[in-house]
Amino acid sequence: MHTIEVDFDVLKALMLRRPNESVSNNDVLRKLLELPPAGPLQRETSAPATADWIVKGVRFCAGWEFRAKHHGRTYHGRVADGALVLEDDTRHDSPSSAAVSITKYAVNGWNFWECRTSSAEPWRPLSSFRR
Repeated sequence: MHTIEVDFDVLKALMLRRPNESVSNNDVLRKLLELPPAGPLQRETSAPATADWIVKGVRFCAGWEFRAKHHGRTYHGRVADGALVLEDDTRHDSPSSAAVSITKYAVNGWNFWECRTSSAEPWRPLSSFRR
């Protein structure tokens, strides 16, 4: 299965063309592109890619970028192999553990980090991804 990046308006348009949950985004695109229906092995899955990072019920896709500012310095990270990987190649299972590795004191990682889904998207507070 391949992954493509789309902006919010494209995703919204795809979702509006799905009459029910049994129709996938792939089904909608195949219809728009006038392709035949997908066979059973080609169906879209909602299962996360193994490189995605799921924390506290929030799914961050592989390749998403993270940044934080602390004492005048900007720190960067990215989602890879099911974790948040910082510039020094340390892997973290939670935003807070990654933040603590930088600050050296307890900090809420959901308030410490910003995230963006692609270089074309704006940075958003990590806490805005939680329900």
